[in-house]
Amino acid sequence: MNAAPVRSPASSHRSPPGEGLPMTTAVLLNADHRQRCVVHSHALDWQSSPAPLVQRRLLERDGGEVARATSVVRYEPGARFASHGHALGEEILVLEGCLHDEHGRYPAGTYLHNPPGSAHAPFSPEGCVLLVKLRHMDPRDLARVVVNLHEASWYPGLVPGLSVLPLHDFEGQHTAMVRWAPGTFFNPHRHYGGEEIFVLDGVFEDEHGRYPAGSWLRSPHLSQHQPFSREGCLIFVKTGHLQLE
Repeated sequence: MNAAPVRSPASSHRSPPGEGLPMTTAVLLNADHRQRCVVHSHALDWQSSPAPLVQRRLLERDGGEVARATSVVRYEPGARFASHGHALGEEILVLEGCLHDEHGRYPAGTYLHNPPGSAHAPFSPEGCVLLVKLRHMDPRDLARVVVNLHEASWYPGLVPGLSVLPLHDFEGQHTAMVRWAPGTFFNPHRHYGGEEIFVLDGVFEDEHGRYPAGSWLRSPHLSQHQPFSREGCLIFVKTGHLQLE
């Protein structure tokens, strides 16, 4: 499903550098967390990274190579990054293939929370595709977390048809996977500290639109909606982590 990306008209962004160019200057892309934003990642061009054989689709970015950012990242077979640190943390969801580093092996369906101050040298002999979030953590959030979605326990949600897999929580910030059975409807609600969603499978919907697999949504502090899924879907959800003003 290759719908064109949709962005809130008020979103603050400049165009990212062209394909094949490194991030030599700061990029401001969908960086205003007070604005609602919707992007379909499958419609975006792949951009180069500092590592050969690693490309990325930029969803949001505020900075140069060191940036607060959310991206879909593709490692071609044999790709690797030099060892590097994450002063304000890194969050990874392995969408396809298998990611490796000196700490372990992470197949598709693995969630990683690499805390502020952590370092690693990631690589992928077989290739992989990742959802990656950088520099958005509280400096006190120091837990390293690795969750295999296929082995962890899922719990009933607040309405019939909803299943939830908690991934990480820290002082009002929550990260989880949520599975929606076909025909599931949720109650109207607000998000204190905002909400961010990435659709992995199926179609997620609310009164504002329809979001197929590959869609990334960011809803600001105190935003409200009534989500549902007629076809069923699987989504990655973060709440409480966006600026409050």
